[in-house]
Amino acid sequence: MNIERPIIPRQIVPRQIVPGISLNAAGHATIDPSVHDALFDLALRLETPTRLPVDFEHVVAAIVMAAHQNEIDAGRSLSADDTGLIEILTPHIKSVFARYGGNVGSDE
Repeated sequence: MNIERPIIPRQIVPRQIVPGISLNAAGHATIDPSVHDALFDLALRLETPTRLPVDFEHVVAAIVMAAHQNEIDAGRSLSADDTGLIEILTPHIKSVFARYGGNVGSDE
């Protein structure tokens, strides 16, 4: 006996990178407003060790890159006072500028 079942599309839940930042299946980041201040503070803090004009989007890209390399776990909170986080993100910020010329945001 063959029973036909309706095809129900599988809902893909965004993957949390860190609290307040998640990625969907297409690789687009969702940033919760609760982490905006921390991201701006991190951008300012990362300008000195990188010697680059770091902004919000660069920090998000660096966080995603670090998470993909298992350098940041999904429960790590964001703080500009976290020197370990600054050390982790510094090479990723430099990589963003080397690979993309610093152009990581979209004008949508």
